Amino acid sequence: MRPRNDPAWLDAQYNNRALVADHADYLRRWAEASALVRAQSRCVRDVRYGPAPQSMLDIFPTDAAAGPAPVLIFIHGGYWRALDKSDFSFVAPSFTADGAMVVVVNYDLCPAVGIEHITLQLTEAVAWTWRHAAEHGGDPARIAVAGHSAGGHLVAMLLSCRWKEVAEDLPAQPLAGGLAISGLYDLEPLRHTTFLQPDLKLTPNSVARLSPAFFPRPKAGKLYTTVGLDESGEFLRQNALIRDVWGPTAVPVCETVPGKNHFSVLESLVDPQGRLHDLALRLLGLR
Repeated sequence: MRPRNDPAWLDAQYNNRALVADHADYLRRWAEASALVRAQSRCVRDVRYGPAPQSMLDIFPTDAAAGPAPVLIFIHGGYWRALDKSDFSFVAPSFTADGAMVVVVNYDLCPAVGIEHITLQLTEAVAWTWRHAAEHGGDPARIAVAGHSAGGHLVAMLLSCRWKEVAEDLPAQPLAGGLAISGLYDLEPLRHTTFLQPDLKLTPNSVARLSPAFFPRPKAGKLYTTVGLDESGEFLRQNALIRDVWGPTAVPVCETVPGKNHFSVLESLVDPQGRLHDLALRLLGLR
C-alpha cells in the first residue's frame, strides 16, 4: 500500500484531466453551451460583488416563478486556479425553467491569491446575493449554493462561515444548504501533489484553516455531498469523509452517481431528471 503522502500516487489520484482522457471535450462543450445560453437568455452579466479583480457574478432570472424565486448560487471548480464563470452558464437554464434564479460566481485564482482569499471572496458573493436578490426577482430567504470540485470545497466552507463576523446585517446562516459535487474537504493530500502545490502553496497551518473536515459541523444549513462513482479512490474517500466527520444530521445526503466521472457528473446537475438536479431543487424548496 502506498503511503498517503506519496506525491506520485497523489498526483495520479487527484489529476482529473489525466484520469479522464476526453476532459478537453467536456470543457469545450461547456464553454460552447454557456455562450449559447448567454446569447439566448436575459442574463445580467459581470455584476460586481466585491473589490477584488474577479469579484463578479452573472445573474440568470426566471420567468417561471409565481413570486420571489429561490436562488441557486453556483461555484465553479478548477482547483482554485483555472476556469471562469463564463464556462458554466450552461448550469442555469434547467433551474430557471423550474422557477429558480441562478447566480454564477467568479473569483480570483491561485497563484495570484491563496485559497483563503478565495473563500473570503465567496462570503462577499453570498452577502451580495442576500442583499440584492430581490432586485432581480429572487427570494433572499431561500438561497442555496452548489459547487463542483474546488467549488464543492467552497460550499462546505460557506456553510461553516460565522456570518455575523462577515457583516452584522447578515442572518446567522443565510444559506438553506449546499450541494457539493466531487468536493474536497481534507486539503492535506493536495499539499503533497507535484502538479498543484506550486500554485496552491499550502502549509500545515493553511491546511488546518481550510479543510472543512477538520471543522465542527455547522449549526444550521444542510450539506448534500455527491461524487461520480467512476472518480478516483481519493475523491470517493473525500466524499465519505465529510459525512463521517459532520454526521448525518449535517450531511443527510452522501451519495455516489453511477457511471459518472469527474466531468460527466455535472450532467446529473443540469438534467431535469438527474439525481443532482433533484437534490438542488430540494435545497431550494422546489421539491
